[in-house]
Amino acid sequence: MSVNTKYIFVTGGVTSSLGKGIIAASLAKLLQARGFTVTIQKLDPYINIDPGTLNPYEHGECYVTEDGAETDLDLGHYERFLNVPTSQANNVTTGRIYQSVIEKERKGEFLGKTVQVIPHITDEIKNRIKILGKTGQFQFVITEIGGTVGDIESLPYIEAVRQLKWELGEDCTVIHLTLLPYLATSGELKTKPTQHSVKLLLEYGVQPDILVCRSEHEISSDIRRKIALFCNVSPDAVIEALDASTIYEVPLLMEKEKLDEIVLKKLNITTPTEVHLEKWKNFLNKFYNPTKEVTIGLVGKYVELKESYKSIAEAFIHAGAVNDCKVTVEWIHSESLTDENVKEKLKNVKGVLVAPGFGNRGIEGKISAIKYARENNVPFLGICLGMQCSVIEFARNVLGLKDAHSREMNPATSAPVIDLLEAQKNISHMGGTMRLGSYPCRIVEGTLAHKIYGKTDINERHRHRYEFNNEYTKLFKDAGMVLSGLNPNAELAEIVEIPTHPFFIGVQFHPEYKSTVENPHPLFVSFVKACLGEKV
Repeated sequence: MSVNTKYIFVTGGVTSSLGKGIIAASLAKLLQARGFTVTIQKLDPYINIDPGTLNPYEHGECYVTEDGAETDLDLGHYERFLNVPTSQANNVTTGRIYQSVIEKERKGEFLGKTVQVIPHITDEIKNRIKILGKTGQFQFVITEIGGTVGDIESLPYIEAVRQLKWELGEDCTVIHLTLLPYLATSGELKTKPTQHSVKLLLEYGVQPDILVCRSEHEISSDIRRKIALFCNVSPDAVIEALDASTIYEVPLLMEKEKLDEIVLKKLNITTPTEVHLEKWKNFLNKFYNPTKEVTIGLVGKYVELKESYKSIAEAFIHAGAVNDCKVTVEWIHSESLTDENVKEKLKNVKGVLVAPGFGNRGIEGKISAIKYARENNVPFLGICLGMQCSVIEFARNVLGLKDAHSREMNPATSAPVIDLLEAQKNISHMGGTMRLGSYPCRIVEGTLAHKIYGKTDINERHRHRYEFNNEYTKLFKDAGMVLSGLNPNAELAEIVEIPTHPFFIGVQFHPEYKSTVENPHPLFVSFVKACLGEKV
């Protein structure tokens, strides 16, 4: 059965970071709760092919999909809200668009033609927007346009939206997210920035159908009418988006504002369907009414920008709700930790998570945190580099290999317990060259990992180059560190644990990427439980 796909575009104005991704995800959740099939894609206006080579300080977390795409962190929100995996097609950058067009030009597909922004770049953008719709799997494709209207790099995307609006007709609608600033001196909300933002969009030929207005204060009916009059939208299409205490409240706020109803009306869909958000509301009820509280230390080197560890922070929220617990994350910079001060620095935490990352900076601090957790029976979870650091710490302080390290940090180490994958040794180009995406893992029965997952075969997402060096397997096993999860195809270590410890587990993969509101990740659920002092 063919699906007549409807396209919804979400643009932003006035300022960045207004929450286009959360609004897009919230609308998608409401449509999904009505029984529609929905997906979301993000168009990013930067020239990098993907965010894989970007510094987390610049861009926050790099999120990895099942099929191994390194993507924008907004895709994490999409998955956490919808509980549906995204893919390569859900995130497109200007770099990827230009790369594709240039490759076509080199192959002679435009032979004799002058290759230009219009029509070739805009046609490629339109093609990428339609890819998900052409699969026949989705009734709605929501496309979030990165950046702010007026940014020079966003212009080709806005032009593509203008063209699609004409081509798709009633199968397309545009939502513009904007800001209503509050001036304390006059005690009023100001509409001029919104008016200017819409005017700028109109200059590019795009009339928004719905305005979502971020505000710190309630928007009166008079202000709604004023905005509607000057921005050419109906008053019911001026949506109030107040600041929320959690992003997970936004779908309910948007339901109250009837955003989904207005979208369906704009798209001429009259199917009388009800919103079913029982699971979501149950989660929020647990989130707002915890019976317990626990503080967990997150040790990383990007803690100044918490968005660098966005998926981990959200996974703690999901796992906390399952345990009827409020998880307070104490952000601890790994560069600040030493063997001498670690006891003082970690005295208030009931568990330690050592975060993923790349490079040498802050490594010794991570190792100090792991040593403290191992020796003092503090629940520990190491992710990716965190797992590798737990291997290095164990090698140094239990096996007595004082020079033990990863070849990433010390190429000359005499005990390379972490080494480069053979397939990675001759790679020169950066980006998309790591072990990326979903890989199988076989868990050894009777281990803590097996108890947590409740099964032997799992699939988890990866993003790394270096691996546990199998030459040291027997040494580690004899000393009490178990390799409890292995890749069944390559015998690569995926999970390590110490059975004599109450909860000590390191994973080479990224469990945080798969944690959603409706399916909290079992590793995080069990880790929080252990931090509460409860038996896993």
